[in-house]
Amino acid sequence: QVERKAVRDAALKAGVKEVHLIEQPMAAAIGAGLPVSEPRGSMIVDIGGGTTDVAVISLGAMATEYTLRTAGDAMDLAIQQYIRERKGILVGLPTAEKIKMKIGSAHPLEEELEMDVRGRDALQGVPRSEVVTSVDVREAVAGCIAEIDQAVRKVLEETDPELASDLMEHGILLAGGGSQLLGLDAHLTEVTQGLKVRCAETPLHAVVHGVLVALEQLDTYRELLQ
Repeated sequence: QVERKAVRDAALKAGVKEVHLIEQPMAAAIGAGLPVSEPRGSMIVDIGGGTTDVAVISLGAMATEYTLRTAGDAMDLAIQQYIRERKGILVGLPTAEKIKMKIGSAHPLEEELEMDVRGRDALQGVPRSEVVTSVDVREAVAGCIAEIDQAVRKVLEETDPELASDLMEHGILLAGGGSQLLGLDAHLTEVTQGLKVRCAETPLHAVVHGVLVALEQLDTYRELLQ
């Protein structure tokens, strides 16, 4: 509530006439085209930079939700630490993010990838390069993925049985930059014992697109806003 008030007050002090708040997973669901107002369960896993939001939405409300502060930024940090400890070179977080985006994976790949990474030798202090593989990155982010797995399981366990049956038919939608990790859909399908998992068409823009839709159709989505 303190954070909500701070955001609202900041916007009003900046001269905004009217302020509405919308939960991030709800915005992502709208932006990804999920039928949030229909009487059926829709599940979204939005992996952003700072947080991962998992929610089951039905009739314009979040029936079950869970947020954890483990997401893309935490994966970048884990990759950075792994390369320092296992490869002996120091790289910046932007480099760690590039590694994640290019060869990061959450599930074994048919053909594992590799990347030449340049950094500074942790002992000698001179520039040096090392080959980093998708297996390395998978091991580095395993802890982060395990926390996301736990959040998904928690939401499923707390979901009403009637809505859970909808999820068996419609599956889970992934959004956010972290959702583009290779093999994440296959990994979550295993974790949920067979639920269909798919990625939004524009996962990076799902949240901001959902906010735009809600503003353009304010009367339609007013009940979803706070």
